[in-house]
Amino acid sequence: MWRRPVSLIHARVVIDGGMAHSLRFASEILGVDEPPRRGDVVVDLDGAFVLPGLINAHDHLELNHYGPQKCRNRYGNVSEWVNDMRPRLSEDPAIRDGTKHALGDRLFIGVLKNLLSGVTSVAHHNPYYRELRRVSPIRVVRRCGWAHSFDMEHEPVGARGELGGEMTTRFLDTPAGAPFIVHLAEGIDDAARTELDRFDALGCLAPHTVLVHGVAIDEAGWNRVESSGAGVVWCPASNQFLFGDAARTPIWARQRACPPCNVALGTDSRLTGARDLLDELRVAQASLPLAPTDLLRMVTSTPARLLRLGDAGRISVGAPADICVLPSSSDDPAAALLKASRRDVALVVVGGKPLTGSAAMKPVFEARRVVACALIVDGVSKLADAALVGRIGRCPIQEPGIAAP
Repeated sequence: MWRRPVSLIHARVVIDGGMAHSLRFASEILGVDEPPRRGDVVVDLDGAFVLPGLINAHDHLELNHYGPQKCRNRYGNVSEWVNDMRPRLSEDPAIRDGTKHALGDRLFIGVLKNLLSGVTSVAHHNPYYRELRRVSPIRVVRRCGWAHSFDMEHEPVGARGELGGEMTTRFLDTPAGAPFIVHLAEGIDDAARTELDRFDALGCLAPHTVLVHGVAIDEAGWNRVESSGAGVVWCPASNQFLFGDAARTPIWARQRACPPCNVALGTDSRLTGARDLLDELRVAQASLPLAPTDLLRMVTSTPARLLRLGDAGRISVGAPADICVLPSSSDDPAAALLKASRRDVALVVVGGKPLTGSAAMKPVFEARRVVACALIVDGVSKLADAALVGRIGRCPIQEPGIAAP
């Protein structure tokens, strides 16, 4: 049997400049606001929202199975946290046992965390491990340059001991047209405040640069970041976990009522960050008086542009069919997103392939010739790609709240 196109009708489809009421897709978006065609499988969404697949602009996929870790209430900069964590790697039995799991299993838990929250693309801030091709049904940003941070240039940061990388060398080695991603100014002390000056003096502040965190950037520094065309990834849960209320309000929020067009949202790993991107959105909303539409942009179109992801982060004809369906808990799609948790996500599709969804989405799985099995997400019975469910069942690391009956 051939895979058949799907027509979602009586929907509220978020598109550039407004809202459509139907969507046709196969592996790509085939049509917006046009009637079903002969051979389509028609699914009535009864007013549910269809959003572009969400984009998590910063994660460390292999570090999400440990849970939050710190040794003191508040740090001055992230290097203090790293130094606290080093002895625990060998002394804490739970952490030691966590490192014994195969890398593929650790990466899979990070991928699952993102998928279940409606994320279809994620920026993994470490090497692109070959295991990701096997365990990840979502898109992991691959074409990029990266360095870890100034303090970790010559220290092992990767799962296989890869070094953080010398800043200038990694910057110059970044492929043309790709982003260069780096942790910078992650802290609230003088050491963190000097990093942007050091970075700029090296000539690394450029339009394709993406700075992760940037907590210690001051007003003059932020003006330089904006003038350069560089982007910033905000990880509010991680920043507040490590640095307290002093990290609650980034400089760009003190300068204006809404986020500039070069700020995206990321989760970081669960070592310091929120459970998933949906929870991170709520932390962001609680931190600042941001409009829901601003927050929606920070997990769709803005990270797509900063990470050079082409047609990701938007729904348009010819773009990959990466979509997320949410119930109509509000008249506004952005507000509905902020109310949603992963148990509420009605459908996640990557490249036209449904990966998880509610029972009502069974016709979508059938149309796209994807065998679906039952999956329990935080007490809610759902459907998921049988290969994904099988991988969950075989994984020795259990994702809390997830069961494959």
